[in-house]
Amino acid sequence: MNALLQITASRIREFYREPAAIFWVYGFPLLMALALGIAFRQRPIEQPIAVDLVGSGAEALQKKLAGDQRFKLTLSPQEDWKRRLRAGKTDLVIETDSADASKYTVWDEPHRAESLLARYAAELALRGTEASAASTKNSPTVEQKHLEDKGTRYIDYLMPGMLGMNLMGGGLWGVGFALADLRTRKLLKRFLATPMRRSDFLFGVMLSRLIFTVPEVLILLGFAWLVFGVTCQGNLLLLLGVITLGGVSFSGIGLLVASRAKTVETVSGLMNLVMLPMWILSGVFFSYERFPEAAHPFIRLLPLTAMNDALRGVMLDGQSAWQLWPELTILAVWGGVTFAIALRIFRWR
Repeated sequence: MNALLQITASRIREFYREPAAIFWVYGFPLLMALALGIAFRQRPIEQPIAVDLVGSGAEALQKKLAGDQRFKLTLSPQEDWKRRLRAGKTDLVIETDSADASKYTVWDEPHRAESLLARYAAELALRGTEASAASTKNSPTVEQKHLEDKGTRYIDYLMPGMLGMNLMGGGLWGVGFALADLRTRKLLKRFLATPMRRSDFLFGVMLSRLIFTVPEVLILLGFAWLVFGVTCQGNLLLLLGVITLGGVSFSGIGLLVASRAKTVETVSGLMNLVMLPMWILSGVFFSYERFPEAAHPFIRLLPLTAMNDALRGVMLDGQSAWQLWPELTILAVWGGVTFAIALRIFRWR
């Protein structure tokens, strides 16, 4: 029993002698709770329902619904509305023909609750509009359709986001945690006695992480294809290149985060601080375009946002490398800059 008490007391003293560990274990969660509590202390302002209007009668319908504050109406090209609905950029699509203004086709995304609620509100508005315009006429015909085509389902939108999140977690944790663990066990400082250059060591750590990344991604892609029928519409070599570039980017961030962290607790807190904004903002589960437009330029500069946009561009829209050059440039800059800074400030001890 005495030995048990001794080791327990020893571990407690070690923990409280590390200020960074105390902050990340106790301080950071309190700060997050305070920030979120302030942000959501009042009932959020109800957002208008995003509705795309397509077809030859779209402009006339827009005028009819213009006074309804529940809807944010957008005239969408015929060839673009499926992509927008799939990506969550709109909640609903109403298709109408000028030749028959009393007939509407309402498209929703059945796997998103907000899309189903939007359909209900739109149907009430359409019937109410026609009834007020001509109360003696028959109620308009509203046909319901679900977006279920391969490449247009929510699962098709979700899987690239899951791939991006997996690459981020693997790059940051696989690199950062490993370095912090080596430093904690006093193994890093042994390399000081060797002729190995710091750049060779850091690049080797990054390269080893990339070698593990490819099988991980292939397994996830294979699972998505076998179970959900998710396919890649674009070039597979380009997809592999995007994955590799993303792996380099996140590995560079992992190197930077762990370049001076002395304990596992410290690096864990830093990892959460880096990843949490990207989990929320970068469009893993829903489109980041639902956030205020003023924030979009900053969100697009996040590496996970660029990664997800590039993956979806290849897998869902079959885009080329030239079409994806903004996203690829952002990933390359993140990888190069973070690796250069990590190389500059890295410490063996």
